[in-house]
Amino acid sequence: MYRNLLKRLFDFSVSLLGLVLLSPLLFLATFALFFSNRGKPFFFQKRPGKDGELFNIIKFKTMNDKSDTEGNLLPDSARVTKVGAFVRKTSIDEIPQLINVLKGEMSLVGPRPLLPDYLHLYNNFQKRRNLVRPGITGWAQVNGRNTISWDQKFKFDVWYVDNLNFKLDMKILLLTVKKVFCSEGITQEGHVTSDEFKGNFL
Repeated sequence: MYRNLLKRLFDFSVSLLGLVLLSPLLFLATFALFFSNRGKPFFFQKRPGKDGELFNIIKFKTMNDKSDTEGNLLPDSARVTKVGAFVRKTSIDEIPQLINVLKGEMSLVGPRPLLPDYLHLYNNFQKRRNLVRPGITGWAQVNGRNTISWDQKFKFDVWYVDNLNFKLDMKILLLTVKKVFCSEGITQEGHVTSDEFKGNFL
């Protein structure tokens, strides 16, 4: 019952309330990033949702578009702006995804939506993460986020799919608040966020 109707009702209600309560913060972040990123405060990217269906994820843009002499984008670490670094550290960049939740493309809690390029790299076990809507936060995020291996992330994601319930969602949301205030697990050693997934077919 909760997995379908009640979870969606909970997501819709909380995301709507969150957008209203956080509107001043959203305005300030949009204003600051508008000037920091030359008129581009938001970042849109295709991500796979439930059953692999693609949607446009909405986030605050924390990196500029600087490129080298050949037109290739510079490494992430060279493109993160000062404002963007603060927005990312405080997880403010995730707030616009409440719009995705409101639209039913995402959930408050679920496996994080990864890049479409990774879809063909999943083995049968890893594919099961797409049986539910992706989330703004998830079991992997409160258990290491970007500091754990891809193998660990997938195991956490699939465990969540198999054990999804209201009590677990509330636990994850509360742990997420703690993680945000402590700024834990935002980056992986040697990377701005995490390394690239290259597949694991075992």
